[in-house]
Amino acid sequence: MFPRVITSCFLITTILQTGQFALIETKETVWAAVGDQASLSCRLTEDKDVLQITWQKVHPVGEKNLATYTKKFGSRVSSGLEEKMDFQYESLQSCSMVIRKVTEQDEGCYRCLFNTYPKGALIGWTCLKLCELHGPFIDVSRSNSPPGSVVTCSATGRPVPMVTLTVLHQNLSFSHYNTSRVSNTNGTITFTTTALLSALNTTQVGCSVSVQTAALRELLVIVPGLTETSGDGLDVEPGSSSIIVGLSVVATLLFVVCVSALISLLLRKWAEKREKENALDYLA
Repeated sequence: MFPRVITSCFLITTILQTGQFALIETKETVWAAVGDQASLSCRLTEDKDVLQITWQKVHPVGEKNLATYTKKFGSRVSSGLEEKMDFQYESLQSCSMVIRKVTEQDEGCYRCLFNTYPKGALIGWTCLKLCELHGPFIDVSRSNSPPGSVVTCSATGRPVPMVTLTVLHQNLSFSHYNTSRVSNTNGTITFTTTALLSALNTTQVGCSVSVQTAALRELLVIVPGLTETSGDGLDVEPGSSSIIVGLSVVATLLFVVCVSALISLLLRKWAEKREKENALDYLA
Protein backbone atom coordinates (compact mmCIF):
# COMPACT_ATOMS: atom_id res chain seq x y z
CA MET A 1 0.00 0.00 0.00
CA PHE A 2 2.82 2.44 0.91
CA PRO A 3 4.61 2.13 -2.46
CA ARG A 4 1.33 2.89 -4.24
CA VAL A 5 0.94 6.08 -2.18
CA ILE A 6 4.48 7.20 -3.17
CA THR A 7 3.77 6.45 -6.83
CA SER A 8 0.51 8.38 -6.72
CA CYS A 9 2.20 11.40 -5.10
CA PHE A 10 4.94 11.33 -7.74
CA LEU A 11 2.41 11.28 -10.55
CA ILE A 12 0.45 14.18 -9.04
CA THR A 13 3.66 16.25 -8.62
CA THR A 14 4.67 15.53 -12.21
CA ILE A 15 1.28 16.58 -13.56
CA LEU A 16 1.35 19.80 -11.54
CA GLN A 17 4.85 20.68 -12.75
CA THR A 18 3.90 19.89 -16.33
CA GLY A 19 0.84 22.10 -16.02
CA GLN A 20 2.93 24.95 -14.60
CA PHE A 21 5.46 24.74 -17.43
CA ALA A 22 2.63 24.68 -19.96
CA LEU A 23 1.47 28.08 -18.68
CA ILE A 24 4.76 29.72 -19.67
CA GLU A 25 5.82 30.31 -23.27
CA THR A 26 9.57 30.44 -23.82
CA LYS A 27 12.24 29.22 -26.22
CA GLU A 28 13.81 25.94 -25.20
CA THR A 29 17.18 27.00 -26.67
CA VAL A 30 18.55 30.44 -27.48
CA TRP A 31 21.70 30.67 -29.63
CA ALA A 32 24.15 33.56 -29.48
CA ALA A 33 27.65 34.19 -30.81
CA VAL A 34 30.48 35.05 -28.44
CA GLY A 35 30.54 38.81 -27.94
CA ASP A 36 26.97 39.32 -29.14
CA GLN A 37 23.83 40.08 -27.16
CA ALA A 38 21.37 37.39 -26.07
CA SER A 39 17.75 37.92 -25.12
CA LEU A 40 15.90 35.40 -22.92
CA SER A 41 12.15 35.81 -22.62
CA CYS A 42 9.19 34.27 -20.83
CA ARG A 43 5.47 34.94 -21.24
CA LEU A 44 2.44 33.66 -19.38
CA THR A 45 -0.19 32.16 -21.66
CA GLU A 46 -2.90 32.91 -19.10
CA ASP A 47 -3.43 36.05 -17.02
CA LYS A 48 -2.33 35.53 -13.45
CA ASP A 49 -2.01 37.71 -10.38
CA VAL A 50 1.78 38.03 -10.46
CA LEU A 51 3.50 39.50 -7.41
CA GLN A 52 7.14 39.17 -8.56
CA ILE A 53 9.22 37.97 -11.50
CA THR A 54 12.67 36.48 -10.90
CA TRP A 55 15.39 35.36 -13.30
CA GLN A 56 17.84 32.71 -12.10
CA LYS A 57 20.94 31.01 -13.52
CA VAL A 58 20.94 27.25 -12.94
CA HIS A 59 24.17 25.87 -11.47
CA PRO A 60 25.06 22.29 -10.47
CA VAL A 61 24.86 23.29 -6.80
CA GLY A 62 21.65 25.31 -7.13
CA GLU A 63 20.17 28.48 -8.60
CA LYS A 64 21.54 32.03 -8.43
CA ASN A 65 19.24 35.05 -8.54
CA LEU A 66 20.13 37.46 -11.33
CA ALA A 67 17.29 39.97 -11.47
CA THR A 68 13.83 40.59 -10.01
CA TYR A 69 10.87 42.80 -10.76
CA THR A 70 7.99 43.86 -8.55
CA LYS A 71 5.36 46.56 -8.89
CA LYS A 72 6.53 48.22 -5.70
CA PHE A 73 10.30 48.29 -6.26
CA GLY A 74 10.53 47.92 -10.04
CA SER A 75 13.40 45.99 -11.60
CA ARG A 76 16.56 45.14 -9.72
CA VAL A 77 19.67 43.46 -11.12
CA SER A 78 21.96 41.64 -8.71
CA SER A 79 25.05 43.52 -7.55
CA GLY A 80 27.94 43.30 -9.98
CA LEU A 81 25.73 42.42 -12.94
CA GLU A 82 24.33 45.88 -13.74
CA GLU A 83 26.58 46.34 -16.78
CA LYS A 84 26.18 42.74 -17.87
CA MET A 85 22.42 42.24 -17.74
CA ASP A 86 19.29 44.24 -18.31
CA PHE A 87 15.83 43.29 -17.05
CA GLN A 88 13.09 44.20 -19.52
CA TYR A 89 9.36 43.75 -19.17
CA GLU A 90 6.11 44.68 -20.85
CA SER A 91 3.95 43.76 -17.91
CA LEU A 92 3.91 41.30 -15.07
CA GLN A 93 2.70 38.73 -17.61
CA SER A 94 5.89 38.72 -19.69
CA CYS A 95 9.53 39.64 -19.25
CA SER A 96 12.92 39.45 -20.92
CA MET A 97 16.49 39.44 -19.71
CA VAL A 98 19.22 40.75 -22.01
CA ILE A 99 22.77 39.47 -21.57
CA ARG A 100 25.40 41.75 -23.09
CA LYS A 101 28.71 40.61 -24.61
CA VAL A 102 28.03 36.92 -24.17
CA THR A 103 30.93 34.77 -22.99
CA GLU A 104 31.40 31.05 -22.37
CA GLN A 105 30.58 31.63 -18.69
CA ASP A 106 27.07 32.76 -19.70
CA GLU A 107 26.29 29.47 -21.42
CA GLY A 108 23.82 27.30 -19.53
CA CYS A 109 20.19 27.16 -18.47
CA TYR A 110 18.06 29.88 -16.88
CA ARG A 111 14.76 29.94 -15.02
CA CYS A 112 12.06 32.57 -15.03
CA LEU A 113 9.82 32.45 -11.95
CA PHE A 114 6.42 34.12 -11.84
CA ASN A 115 5.41 34.28 -8.19
CA THR A 116 1.61 34.35 -8.29
CA TYR A 117 -1.19 34.50 -5.78
CA PRO A 118 -2.51 32.08 -4.72
CA LYS A 119 -0.90 29.47 -7.01
CA GLY A 120 2.69 30.13 -6.00
CA ALA A 121 5.66 30.03 -8.40
CA LEU A 122 5.20 29.25 -12.09
CA ILE A 123 8.56 28.30 -13.60
CA GLY A 124 9.84 28.45 -17.15
CA TRP A 125 13.17 27.15 -18.46
CA THR A 126 15.35 28.33 -21.32
CA CYS A 127 18.95 27.45 -22.17
CA LEU A 128 21.58 29.69 -23.73
CA LYS A 129 24.03 28.02 -26.09
CA LEU A 130 26.99 29.61 -27.81
CA CYS A 131 27.56 29.38 -31.53
CA GLU A 132 30.90 30.06 -33.18
CA LEU A 133 32.18 29.92 -36.73
CA HIS A 134 35.68 29.74 -38.20
CA GLY A 135 36.16 29.73 -41.96
CA PRO A 136 35.51 29.18 -44.77
CA PHE A 137 38.77 27.60 -45.93
CA ILE A 138 39.13 26.59 -49.59
CA ASP A 139 41.66 24.27 -51.22
CA VAL A 140 41.93 23.47 -54.96
CA SER A 141 43.83 20.51 -56.39
CA ARG A 142 44.02 18.59 -59.69
CA SER A 143 42.36 15.28 -60.49
CA ASN A 144 43.41 13.09 -63.43
CA SER A 145 40.65 10.53 -63.10
CA PRO A 146 38.08 11.87 -63.53
CA PRO A 147 39.74 14.97 -65.00
CA GLY A 148 38.97 18.26 -63.31
CA SER A 149 39.64 20.43 -60.31
CA VAL A 150 38.85 19.11 -56.83
CA VAL A 151 37.48 21.98 -54.74
CA THR A 152 37.39 21.48 -50.98
CA CYS A 153 35.74 23.91 -48.56
CA SER A 154 35.61 23.50 -44.79
CA ALA A 155 34.43 25.39 -41.73
CA THR A 156 34.64 24.77 -37.99
CA GLY A 157 31.98 25.81 -35.51
CA ARG A 158 29.12 24.85 -33.25
CA PRO A 159 26.53 23.66 -33.88
CA VAL A 160 27.38 21.93 -37.14
CA PRO A 161 28.16 24.62 -39.76
CA MET A 162 26.46 24.58 -43.14
CA VAL A 163 28.96 24.58 -46.04
CA THR A 164 27.79 25.31 -49.60
CA LEU A 165 29.88 25.32 -52.79
CA THR A 166 28.67 27.31 -55.82
CA VAL A 167 29.94 27.98 -59.35
CA LEU A 168 29.59 31.56 -60.55
CA HIS A 169 28.82 30.47 -64.11
CA GLN A 170 25.38 29.62 -65.49
CA ASN A 171 26.41 26.61 -67.57
CA LEU A 172 28.68 24.94 -65.02
CA SER A 173 28.06 22.91 -61.87
CA PHE A 174 29.89 20.66 -59.44
CA SER A 175 29.79 16.88 -59.50
CA HIS A 176 30.96 14.00 -57.28
CA TYR A 177 29.87 15.72 -54.06
CA ASN A 178 31.28 14.37 -50.82
CA THR A 179 30.86 15.60 -47.24
CA SER A 180 32.48 14.73 -43.93
CA ARG A 181 32.39 15.91 -40.34
CA VAL A 182 34.88 15.67 -37.48
CA SER A 183 34.10 16.32 -33.82
CA ASN A 184 36.80 18.32 -32.04
CA THR A 185 37.78 18.14 -28.37
CA ASN A 186 36.58 21.71 -27.68
CA GLY A 187 33.01 20.89 -28.69
CA THR A 188 33.22 22.33 -32.21
CA ILE A 189 32.64 20.38 -35.40
CA THR A 190 34.62 20.65 -38.62
CA PHE A 191 32.41 20.15 -41.67
CA THR A 192 34.01 19.65 -45.10
CA THR A 193 32.44 19.62 -48.55
CA THR A 194 34.40 18.34 -51.57
CA ALA A 195 33.28 18.46 -55.21
CA LEU A 196 34.70 18.09 -58.71
CA LEU A 197 34.65 20.97 -61.19
CA SER A 198 35.15 20.12 -64.87
CA ALA A 199 35.67 23.47 -66.61
CA LEU A 200 37.78 24.11 -69.71
CA ASN A 201 38.32 27.76 -68.86
CA THR A 202 39.21 29.61 -65.69
CA THR A 203 36.17 29.75 -63.41
CA GLN A 204 35.24 31.58 -60.22
CA VAL A 205 33.76 29.47 -57.43
CA GLY A 206 32.40 30.45 -54.05
CA CYS A 207 32.00 28.82 -50.67
CA SER A 208 29.49 30.10 -48.13
CA VAL A 209 29.28 28.95 -44.51
CA SER A 210 26.79 29.70 -41.77
CA VAL A 211 25.78 28.56 -38.32
CA GLN A 212 22.62 29.55 -36.42
CA THR A 213 22.53 33.31 -35.75
CA ALA A 214 26.09 34.01 -36.93
CA ALA A 215 26.36 36.11 -40.09
CA LEU A 216 26.80 34.28 -43.40
CA ARG A 217 30.39 34.21 -44.62
CA GLU A 218 31.49 33.71 -48.22
CA LEU A 219 34.86 33.28 -49.92
CA LEU A 220 35.51 33.45 -53.69
CA VAL A 221 38.48 31.87 -55.49
CA ILE A 222 39.63 31.52 -59.10
CA VAL A 223 39.97 27.92 -60.33
CA PRO A 224 42.18 27.36 -63.44
CA GLY A 225 40.68 25.50 -66.41
CA LEU A 226 41.34 21.87 -67.28
CA THR A 227 44.95 21.06 -68.22
CA GLU A 228 46.59 18.83 -70.80
CA THR A 229 49.63 16.75 -69.87
CA SER A 230 52.64 17.27 -72.14
CA GLY A 231 55.15 14.54 -73.11
CA ASP A 232 57.57 15.47 -70.32
CA GLY A 233 54.81 15.23 -67.71
CA LEU A 234 54.29 18.97 -67.28
CA ASP A 235 50.80 20.44 -67.11
CA VAL A 236 50.10 22.72 -70.08
CA GLU A 237 46.98 24.84 -70.44
CA PRO A 238 44.78 24.14 -73.50
CA GLY A 239 45.96 26.30 -76.44
CA SER A 240 49.37 26.87 -74.90
CA SER A 241 51.05 24.19 -77.07
CA SER A 242 51.09 26.47 -80.13
CA ILE A 243 52.51 29.28 -78.02
CA ILE A 244 55.35 27.07 -76.80
CA VAL A 245 56.10 25.91 -80.39
CA GLY A 246 56.16 29.52 -81.57
CA LEU A 247 58.50 30.54 -78.78
CA SER A 248 60.78 27.60 -79.61
CA VAL A 249 60.95 28.66 -83.27
CA VAL A 250 61.75 32.27 -82.36
CA ALA A 251 64.45 31.17 -79.92
CA THR A 252 66.02 28.90 -82.57
CA LEU A 253 66.05 31.71 -85.15
CA LEU A 254 67.62 34.11 -82.67
CA PHE A 255 70.30 31.53 -81.89
CA VAL A 256 71.09 30.98 -85.57
CA VAL A 257 71.27 34.74 -86.21
CA CYS A 258 73.60 35.27 -83.24
CA VAL A 259 75.90 32.40 -84.29
CA SER A 260 75.98 33.66 -87.91
CA ALA A 261 76.83 37.18 -86.76
CA LEU A 262 79.61 35.87 -84.53
CA ILE A 263 81.12 33.73 -87.34
CA SER A 264 80.93 36.66 -89.74
CA LEU A 265 82.72 38.89 -87.27
CA LEU A 266 85.49 36.35 -86.71
CA LEU A 267 85.97 35.83 -90.42
CA ARG A 268 86.19 39.58 -90.97
CA LYS A 269 88.82 40.02 -88.27
CA TRP A 270 90.79 37.05 -89.64
CA ALA A 271 90.73 38.60 -93.15
CA GLU A 272 91.96 41.96 -91.83
CA LYS A 273 94.77 40.23 -89.98
CA ARG A 274 95.82 38.38 -93.15
CA GLU A 275 95.88 41.62 -95.14
CA LYS A 276 98.15 43.27 -92.57
CA GLU A 277 100.54 40.31 -92.62
CA ASN A 278 100.69 40.33 -96.44
CA ALA A 279 101.43 44.10 -96.45
CA LEU A 280 104.34 43.65 -94.02
CA ASP A 281 105.80 40.84 -96.12
CA TYR A 282 105.65 43.01 -99.28
CA LEU A 283 107.51 45.94 -97.59
CA ALA A 284 110.21 43.61 -96.34
